Amino acid sequence: MADERVHAFGDDALGEHDAVALAALVRAGAVSPAELAAAAAARAERVDAALAPVAFAAYGRPRSAPAGDRGALFGVPSYLKDNVDLRGMPTGQGSSAFRAKPARRTAGFAEQFLGTGLAVLGKTRLPEFGLNASTEFAEARPVRNPWRPSHSPGASSGGAAALVAAGVVPIAHANDGGGSIRIPAACCGLVGLKPTRGRTVPNDQGRRLPIDLVTDGVVTRSVRDTAAFFAAAEQHHRNPSLPPIGLVEGPGDRPLRIGLVVDSPVAVTDAPTRHAVERTAGRLEAMGHKVTPAVLPFAEEFSRDFTAYWGYIAFLIASTGRLVLDPGFQARKLDGLTSGLRRSFHREFHRLPGVLRRLRQAEAAYAGLFRDHDVILSPVLAHVAPPIGHLSPNVAFEELLDRLHRYVAFTPVNNVTGAPAIALPAEAAGNGLPIGVHLSAAHGQERLLLELAFALEADRPWRRIQDQDTAV
Repeated sequence: MADERVHAFGDDALGEHDAVALAALVRAGAVSPAELAAAAAARAERVDAALAPVAFAAYGRPRSAPAGDRGALFGVPSYLKDNVDLRGMPTGQGSSAFRAKPARRTAGFAEQFLGTGLAVLGKTRLPEFGLNASTEFAEARPVRNPWRPSHSPGASSGGAAALVAAGVVPIAHANDGGGSIRIPAACCGLVGLKPTRGRTVPNDQGRRLPIDLVTDGVVTRSVRDTAAFFAAAEQHHRNPSLPPIGLVEGPGDRPLRIGLVVDSPVAVTDAPTRHAVERTAGRLEAMGHKVTPAVLPFAEEFSRDFTAYWGYIAFLIASTGRLVLDPGFQARKLDGLTSGLRRSFHREFHRLPGVLRRLRQAEAAYAGLFRDHDVILSPVLAHVAPPIGHLSPNVAFEELLDRLHRYVAFTPVNNVTGAPAIALPAEAAGNGLPIGVHLSAAHGQERLLLELAFALEADRPWRRIQDQDTAV
């Protein structure tokens, strides 16, 4: 297929505004929520053939918070990821193993999301149960990267990232169990903050697991949209055990101790990504921050343990699908990655107690990093977004698992430890694909990450997909 950039920016009600600007226009009466929803629906239909990002559309009846409950982002169109329940909409989990039916209830996080004022136009696509790092399927067409459609948009929030990067909406729901906010943000040139565990309303499934890996958030095109979302979400639900974020509106004013990590114990970082991280370190030093080398206190055993736990989750999905998802659930229809993870866990289920013990101990090791550092700078991924097919679930399982280990080499640490991290656009690879950098902090320090993100964005605004090419 042609590899020109795909976007839908144009002269309509959405224009080139971010969510904060659109909400201000709604409050001023300059545009209505209905006009914004109609413009977003038209944009989604324009990019669908090229990108395939939408799992379910409800353009005729966008879902909003109850009348009178107007959050800070009231009237801004958005999407939920297709693994969170919203009453009346199906939740397909990206799987062909069952037929999704309209949800009977709205999940707690979906209520929090609506409480920010965002209007939900539908659901975005994800790989089966969010287990892959590319939004590809055994039989269905993949989600493609708007910057280069022959390449992956990342995952598991790949549909959300494709919609935001292509200009369909300025903000979309994403969640992260191994990097699924930060990976697609990096691949698509977006901002993606994985919050501290417990910052947003936990999902029911995660709370029942021995270690809850998943937290919910958003992908956006501007730091201020991410900051505005979390400030608005905090108005709906605030965890009293965490320091409040509040509304962050710009850079901080104190020099920080930043630890630089370029290599992972399990993968070699490619040259373009290494260059992006090192250039970002130089920019931070020019701002007055002190950047020194740091070493992640995790070896290959951590990666093996995380994969084993990932397999445990796949095993639970296959074993309980008929009870939890649908009586017609058919495990034999699970894709190659889910099935392979399930088989792998079944062979080594006796390792689970040790895996859980070591993963729980990782939190203390991670906390030790912040005795000498305020923030850790690293790559998001070990290499630039791969072509479609490289991480397909149809690749032989052992080869696919090896490719995933050599790609997703940094993000899972924050899921296991529950700590916050943000992916930010940094450089462009030679083929034009975005490269992201990763900032991690101690538990509860999202405000610090957002302040640093504001400083980097102000120092050099992100590349814009619409600046050089014609819209589809």
